[in-house]
Amino acid sequence: MDTRSSSHSLAFEVTHRLVLSIAIPMTLGFLTTPMLGLTSTAVVGHMGDPEALAGLAIGAMLFDLILGSFNFLRASTTGLTAQAYGRRDWHEQQAVFSRALISALGCGLALLCLSPLLKAAGLRLMGAEGAIAEATATYFSIRILAAPAALANYAILGFVLGRGQGGVGLLLQALINGINILLSIYLGLSLGWGVAGVAWGTLAGEVAGALAGLFIVLGGFAKSERPAWSEVFSRRRLAELFALNRDILIRTFVLIGAFAIMTRIGTGFGAVTLAANAVLMNFFLLSGYYLDGLANAAEQITGRAIGAHYRPAFDRGLKLTVLWSFGLAAIVSAFFWLAGPWLISVLTTSPEVRQAAATYLPWAAVTGLTGALAFLMDGVFIGATWSADMRNRMLLSFAGYLFMLAVFVPLFGNHGLWLAMNAFLLFRGFFLAMLVGPRADQTFRAAQ
Repeated sequence: MDTRSSSHSLAFEVTHRLVLSIAIPMTLGFLTTPMLGLTSTAVVGHMGDPEALAGLAIGAMLFDLILGSFNFLRASTTGLTAQAYGRRDWHEQQAVFSRALISALGCGLALLCLSPLLKAAGLRLMGAEGAIAEATATYFSIRILAAPAALANYAILGFVLGRGQGGVGLLLQALINGINILLSIYLGLSLGWGVAGVAWGTLAGEVAGALAGLFIVLGGFAKSERPAWSEVFSRRRLAELFALNRDILIRTFVLIGAFAIMTRIGTGFGAVTLAANAVLMNFFLLSGYYLDGLANAAEQITGRAIGAHYRPAFDRGLKLTVLWSFGLAAIVSAFFWLAGPWLISVLTTSPEVRQAAATYLPWAAVTGLTGALAFLMDGVFIGATWSADMRNRMLLSFAGYLFMLAVFVPLFGNHGLWLAMNAFLLFRGFFLAMLVGPRADQTFRAAQ
């Protein structure tokens, strides 16, 4: 297809309605994830076994680390699908999905094969012993069986988001987490299976979501546009996918490292401050889930505009998503500022932890605002598949974060720690935003 002659026919209008049609369903879908964690904790907590609860917490943390490392499967699939969607290249969309699904299943099977080593390493890393180690091992051994389905869900979600199907994304997220919650309650609490019941509920949710997602996605494919296996395994396309996934993986590891360093430094301030930071991090995580829907909208609109070689849609999409991101970030920051004391009292009964958390509450409350541009820019760069820039700017931001920690933690203690985290969020957003104009000029000029 000669895209220069057909670029006008690929034009599309970016409206508030288009942005919100992607953002709102995905925001609702992502917000079910914290509910899942709370339900699992409540189910095991009601069993009255503190060792089982500690084992669940360690097991869930290990899976957050392991599966979170594969988020590149979702991100790269969204960007590549959105660009093929913008070109109206139905053939390449099927090829992108096939590569993503095969990669996901391959990685999932590799995790299954490595599960004994991963379990042993995880228990050693977390220092779990006795009944706690036994509970963690039980949870891990069951939930790891869901690895292929869980990673397949990353590929499926990335594909439907790349096509702007926010409603389908919400349906799948609600199905996965809904089945997980219901079965965790039934198996874990009603049948008394405890940690094992929660793990089996998670397995069932992931498998059901993958089957439903495959049914929806494959049902929408036209046989006439089905790619040959030689196209799916094209050396050039696989090399591009590998480079994209590599860059996003490095970026993800650096991000995880930044949060791990914060936790490690917080440990040095004592148990009360560490617990207060853990409570307040929930506010930051909820802000992130709340704003991720707009990042998804930015991914799809940016990728689609680049695929269509239509700069007005790119510029308009950037303007509207920035507007909505900062508007909603201001709302969520104000909410946590005002409702924070009450939420802290719900999350902890310790008077010392409540008092400490209230002291540092303003830092956590503003993370929605300081992180809004970072979350949005991640979406823009994922949609545009400017992955090398994401990687490099994340490394630069991390260097700035380490400098802030070195300077302000000795001066201000835990206040300095939170200051450095907010600065890290600001660095990520502004360093990427500085590149948007030049990279867009380069990308759209090359398409002419």
